[in-house]
Amino acid sequence: MKRLGTLALLAGLAAGTAGAQDLSAYRTLASSLEAAAGHSATSAEQTLADLDRAEAAYGTLAPTLQNKQLLGGLRTSLDGARAALARTPAEVQAQVLLARGLMRKALYDQTMGQLAGAPSPAQPPANSGSGSGSSAQVRLLAQEFGLTGAPASALLSDARAGHLERVAWRLQRAATRKVSAALAATRPERSPQAYVNLARATGWFTVVQDAGARNLKVEQFSTALGQLTAGDLPALTTSLRTLRQGTATLAGALATPPAVRATARPSEPAPTTSSTPPSTQPAVPATNTGPAAATPASTTPATTAPASPAAAASTPVPSEQGRVDAVYAALGRALTATGHGDPETGRAELGRAAGLLGRLPAPISTAAGYDTFRQHLAAAQERRGLRPGDVQALLAEFGGVEASVTGQGHSTVDALSAGVARTFSGSLRAVVFLLLALLGLVPLYLLNLAFGGRNPYWRAITAALALLLLPVFLEGVFGFLGWVGDLSGVAFLRAAPSLTLWQGVYGLPLRALFTALAIGLASYGFWGLCVQFGLLGRQRAASPAAQPSLDWDEELS
Repeated sequence: MKRLGTLALLAGLAAGTAGAQDLSAYRTLASSLEAAAGHSATSAEQTLADLDRAEAAYGTLAPTLQNKQLLGGLRTSLDGARAALARTPAEVQAQVLLARGLMRKALYDQTMGQLAGAPSPAQPPANSGSGSGSSAQVRLLAQEFGLTGAPASALLSDARAGHLERVAWRLQRAATRKVSAALAATRPERSPQAYVNLARATGWFTVVQDAGARNLKVEQFSTALGQLTAGDLPALTTSLRTLRQGTATLAGALATPPAVRATARPSEPAPTTSSTPPSTQPAVPATNTGPAAATPASTTPATTAPASPAAAASTPVPSEQGRVDAVYAALGRALTATGHGDPETGRAELGRAAGLLGRLPAPISTAAGYDTFRQHLAAAQERRGLRPGDVQALLAEFGGVEASVTGQGHSTVDALSAGVARTFSGSLRAVVFLLLALLGLVPLYLLNLAFGGRNPYWRAITAALALLLLPVFLEGVFGFLGWVGDLSGVAFLRAAPSLTLWQGVYGLPLRALFTALAIGLASYGFWGLCVQFGLLGRQRAASPAAQPSLDWDEELS
């Protein structure tokens, strides 16, 4: 485990250079490492065979990797994965995750450098093979960063058009979301799952470290890994909080896409911040690694000064309302994720909303309730068993903050909803509804015990009561399973709350249907009892006053 800190620091010294990689060897190395991580918990022999295939692929890929520091870090990661076979599967997986992060960093750097040195889209390249190689690397980058469908098409379009700042922004934003999701899943505990999640966050941050994360460094991830390994949980808790806040700030900085600037490159590479002549590939200074230093627009406009007055005029500054809308958009995505049974993504989006919140102008940031809302938002990012109602309360609370700017008062209902979301949520909600679900079986059992199941009217009344209690049963069982899944990181259990009738609007007609059936069955049951007692329907003939042998329960049966 101690070697992970050294491996993570290697990415901080990386510098991107242009050039094409052997993509076939890259894919083989990636698939072999993924297979090794998958087999690490079941078969050491299969894991060793996977690592042998990875070694062969590395030998083919290494000559095409131009950054020797990244190459050395990748070599160390492969050696570490092989050595970890004698220890725990979690260490093998962590070494693989760090190796994959270095691979993505190398592919990202060389692709951006190659795109920066490509001819203008208006001028055909002298060698058409270079253009096709760049397109293949961009497609592989999209696959590596999890971009599919429309986002992947937009990435390829920006690359073909020479919009390097847009290409970098799309990839950096995707990587930042991966970091946020991994940190959200990391618990401050000394466990294999926490170790793997933190290593995953470290691997992804090696790619995005040069995207303007001024308050976030690779060394902080290395420190957190060391604290987890040593079992220093108080320090680890503080480090995780700092890492999440820094990632949220970075996500906020990447929320707004950079402006598309006119391409003015006839045949030379794009201008760089270094003094490298145009006839050579742009070099990156050691103090600022990656392609962000190779292209003037590869970082966001919020952290990079324009190169000229014309460029400054073409860079739009998000309006106040646009920044507020961005917070609403992040909260809306968190609501969608929690509604689909994905609280991990929901917490990542809440972290993104927290980063955007820090960029709001004075009329909002000084409004009544703003500081309280930030505290509630930070608390929700740490909550396990996050539900749509919790995010809805945050949306309503932020709406109240926005309304207070214009002098409108806060809604009492929204304040009560926010208070309930803070107190009656997470573990408390899961345990309370589980107890209610178990206690709901008691009256059903007693009813059946008292009157048996021979009388159809009592059976109808029992079924009506069961239908009325059914939403509580579902919430208690599946809500508790969802909380346990979110706590343990089991994906299929995290989605269990989707089966409750209170998770979304789809449960409303079902609750109405069950209530209507319960009313019908209860009415039928009590009507039959009233008929048996002679309270409705035909009147019974007068019977002798004294019939001591007739028992009341025989009449009901």
